[in-house]
Amino acid sequence: MLSDPGTYEYVEPARFGRERSLLIGRHSGPDGPAAAVMHCLPGAKAPSHLHPGFELIYVLSGELETDGGVYAAGSLLVMPPNSVHAPRSPKGCVGLVVWERPVQVV
Repeated sequence: MLSDPGTYEYVEPARFGRERSLLIGRHSGPDGPAAAVMHCLPGAKAPSHLHPGFELIYVLSGELETDGGVYAAGSLLVMPPNSVHAPRSPKGCVGLVVWERPVQVV
């Protein structure tokens, strides 16, 4: 995890097409909260992962898909602790993401 704000592209193949600008890092420790603006290019996807803490996603533009449906700009997704999802964006999107704790790939 980067400790300084900045934009970078994920290099893991499962995160192809996603970039983020870190707003708040895990300054309270490796299990602390973080927040970022996530930019998903068309076709972006993430592997199925578990949220040990809350994750909030506010879709700023475009569309984000999860197993629960399609979310357009203005949507707020609340992933409760111990929930699992595999978000993707066939059309691309930008969202504000807040993690209470780091996710775990399943």
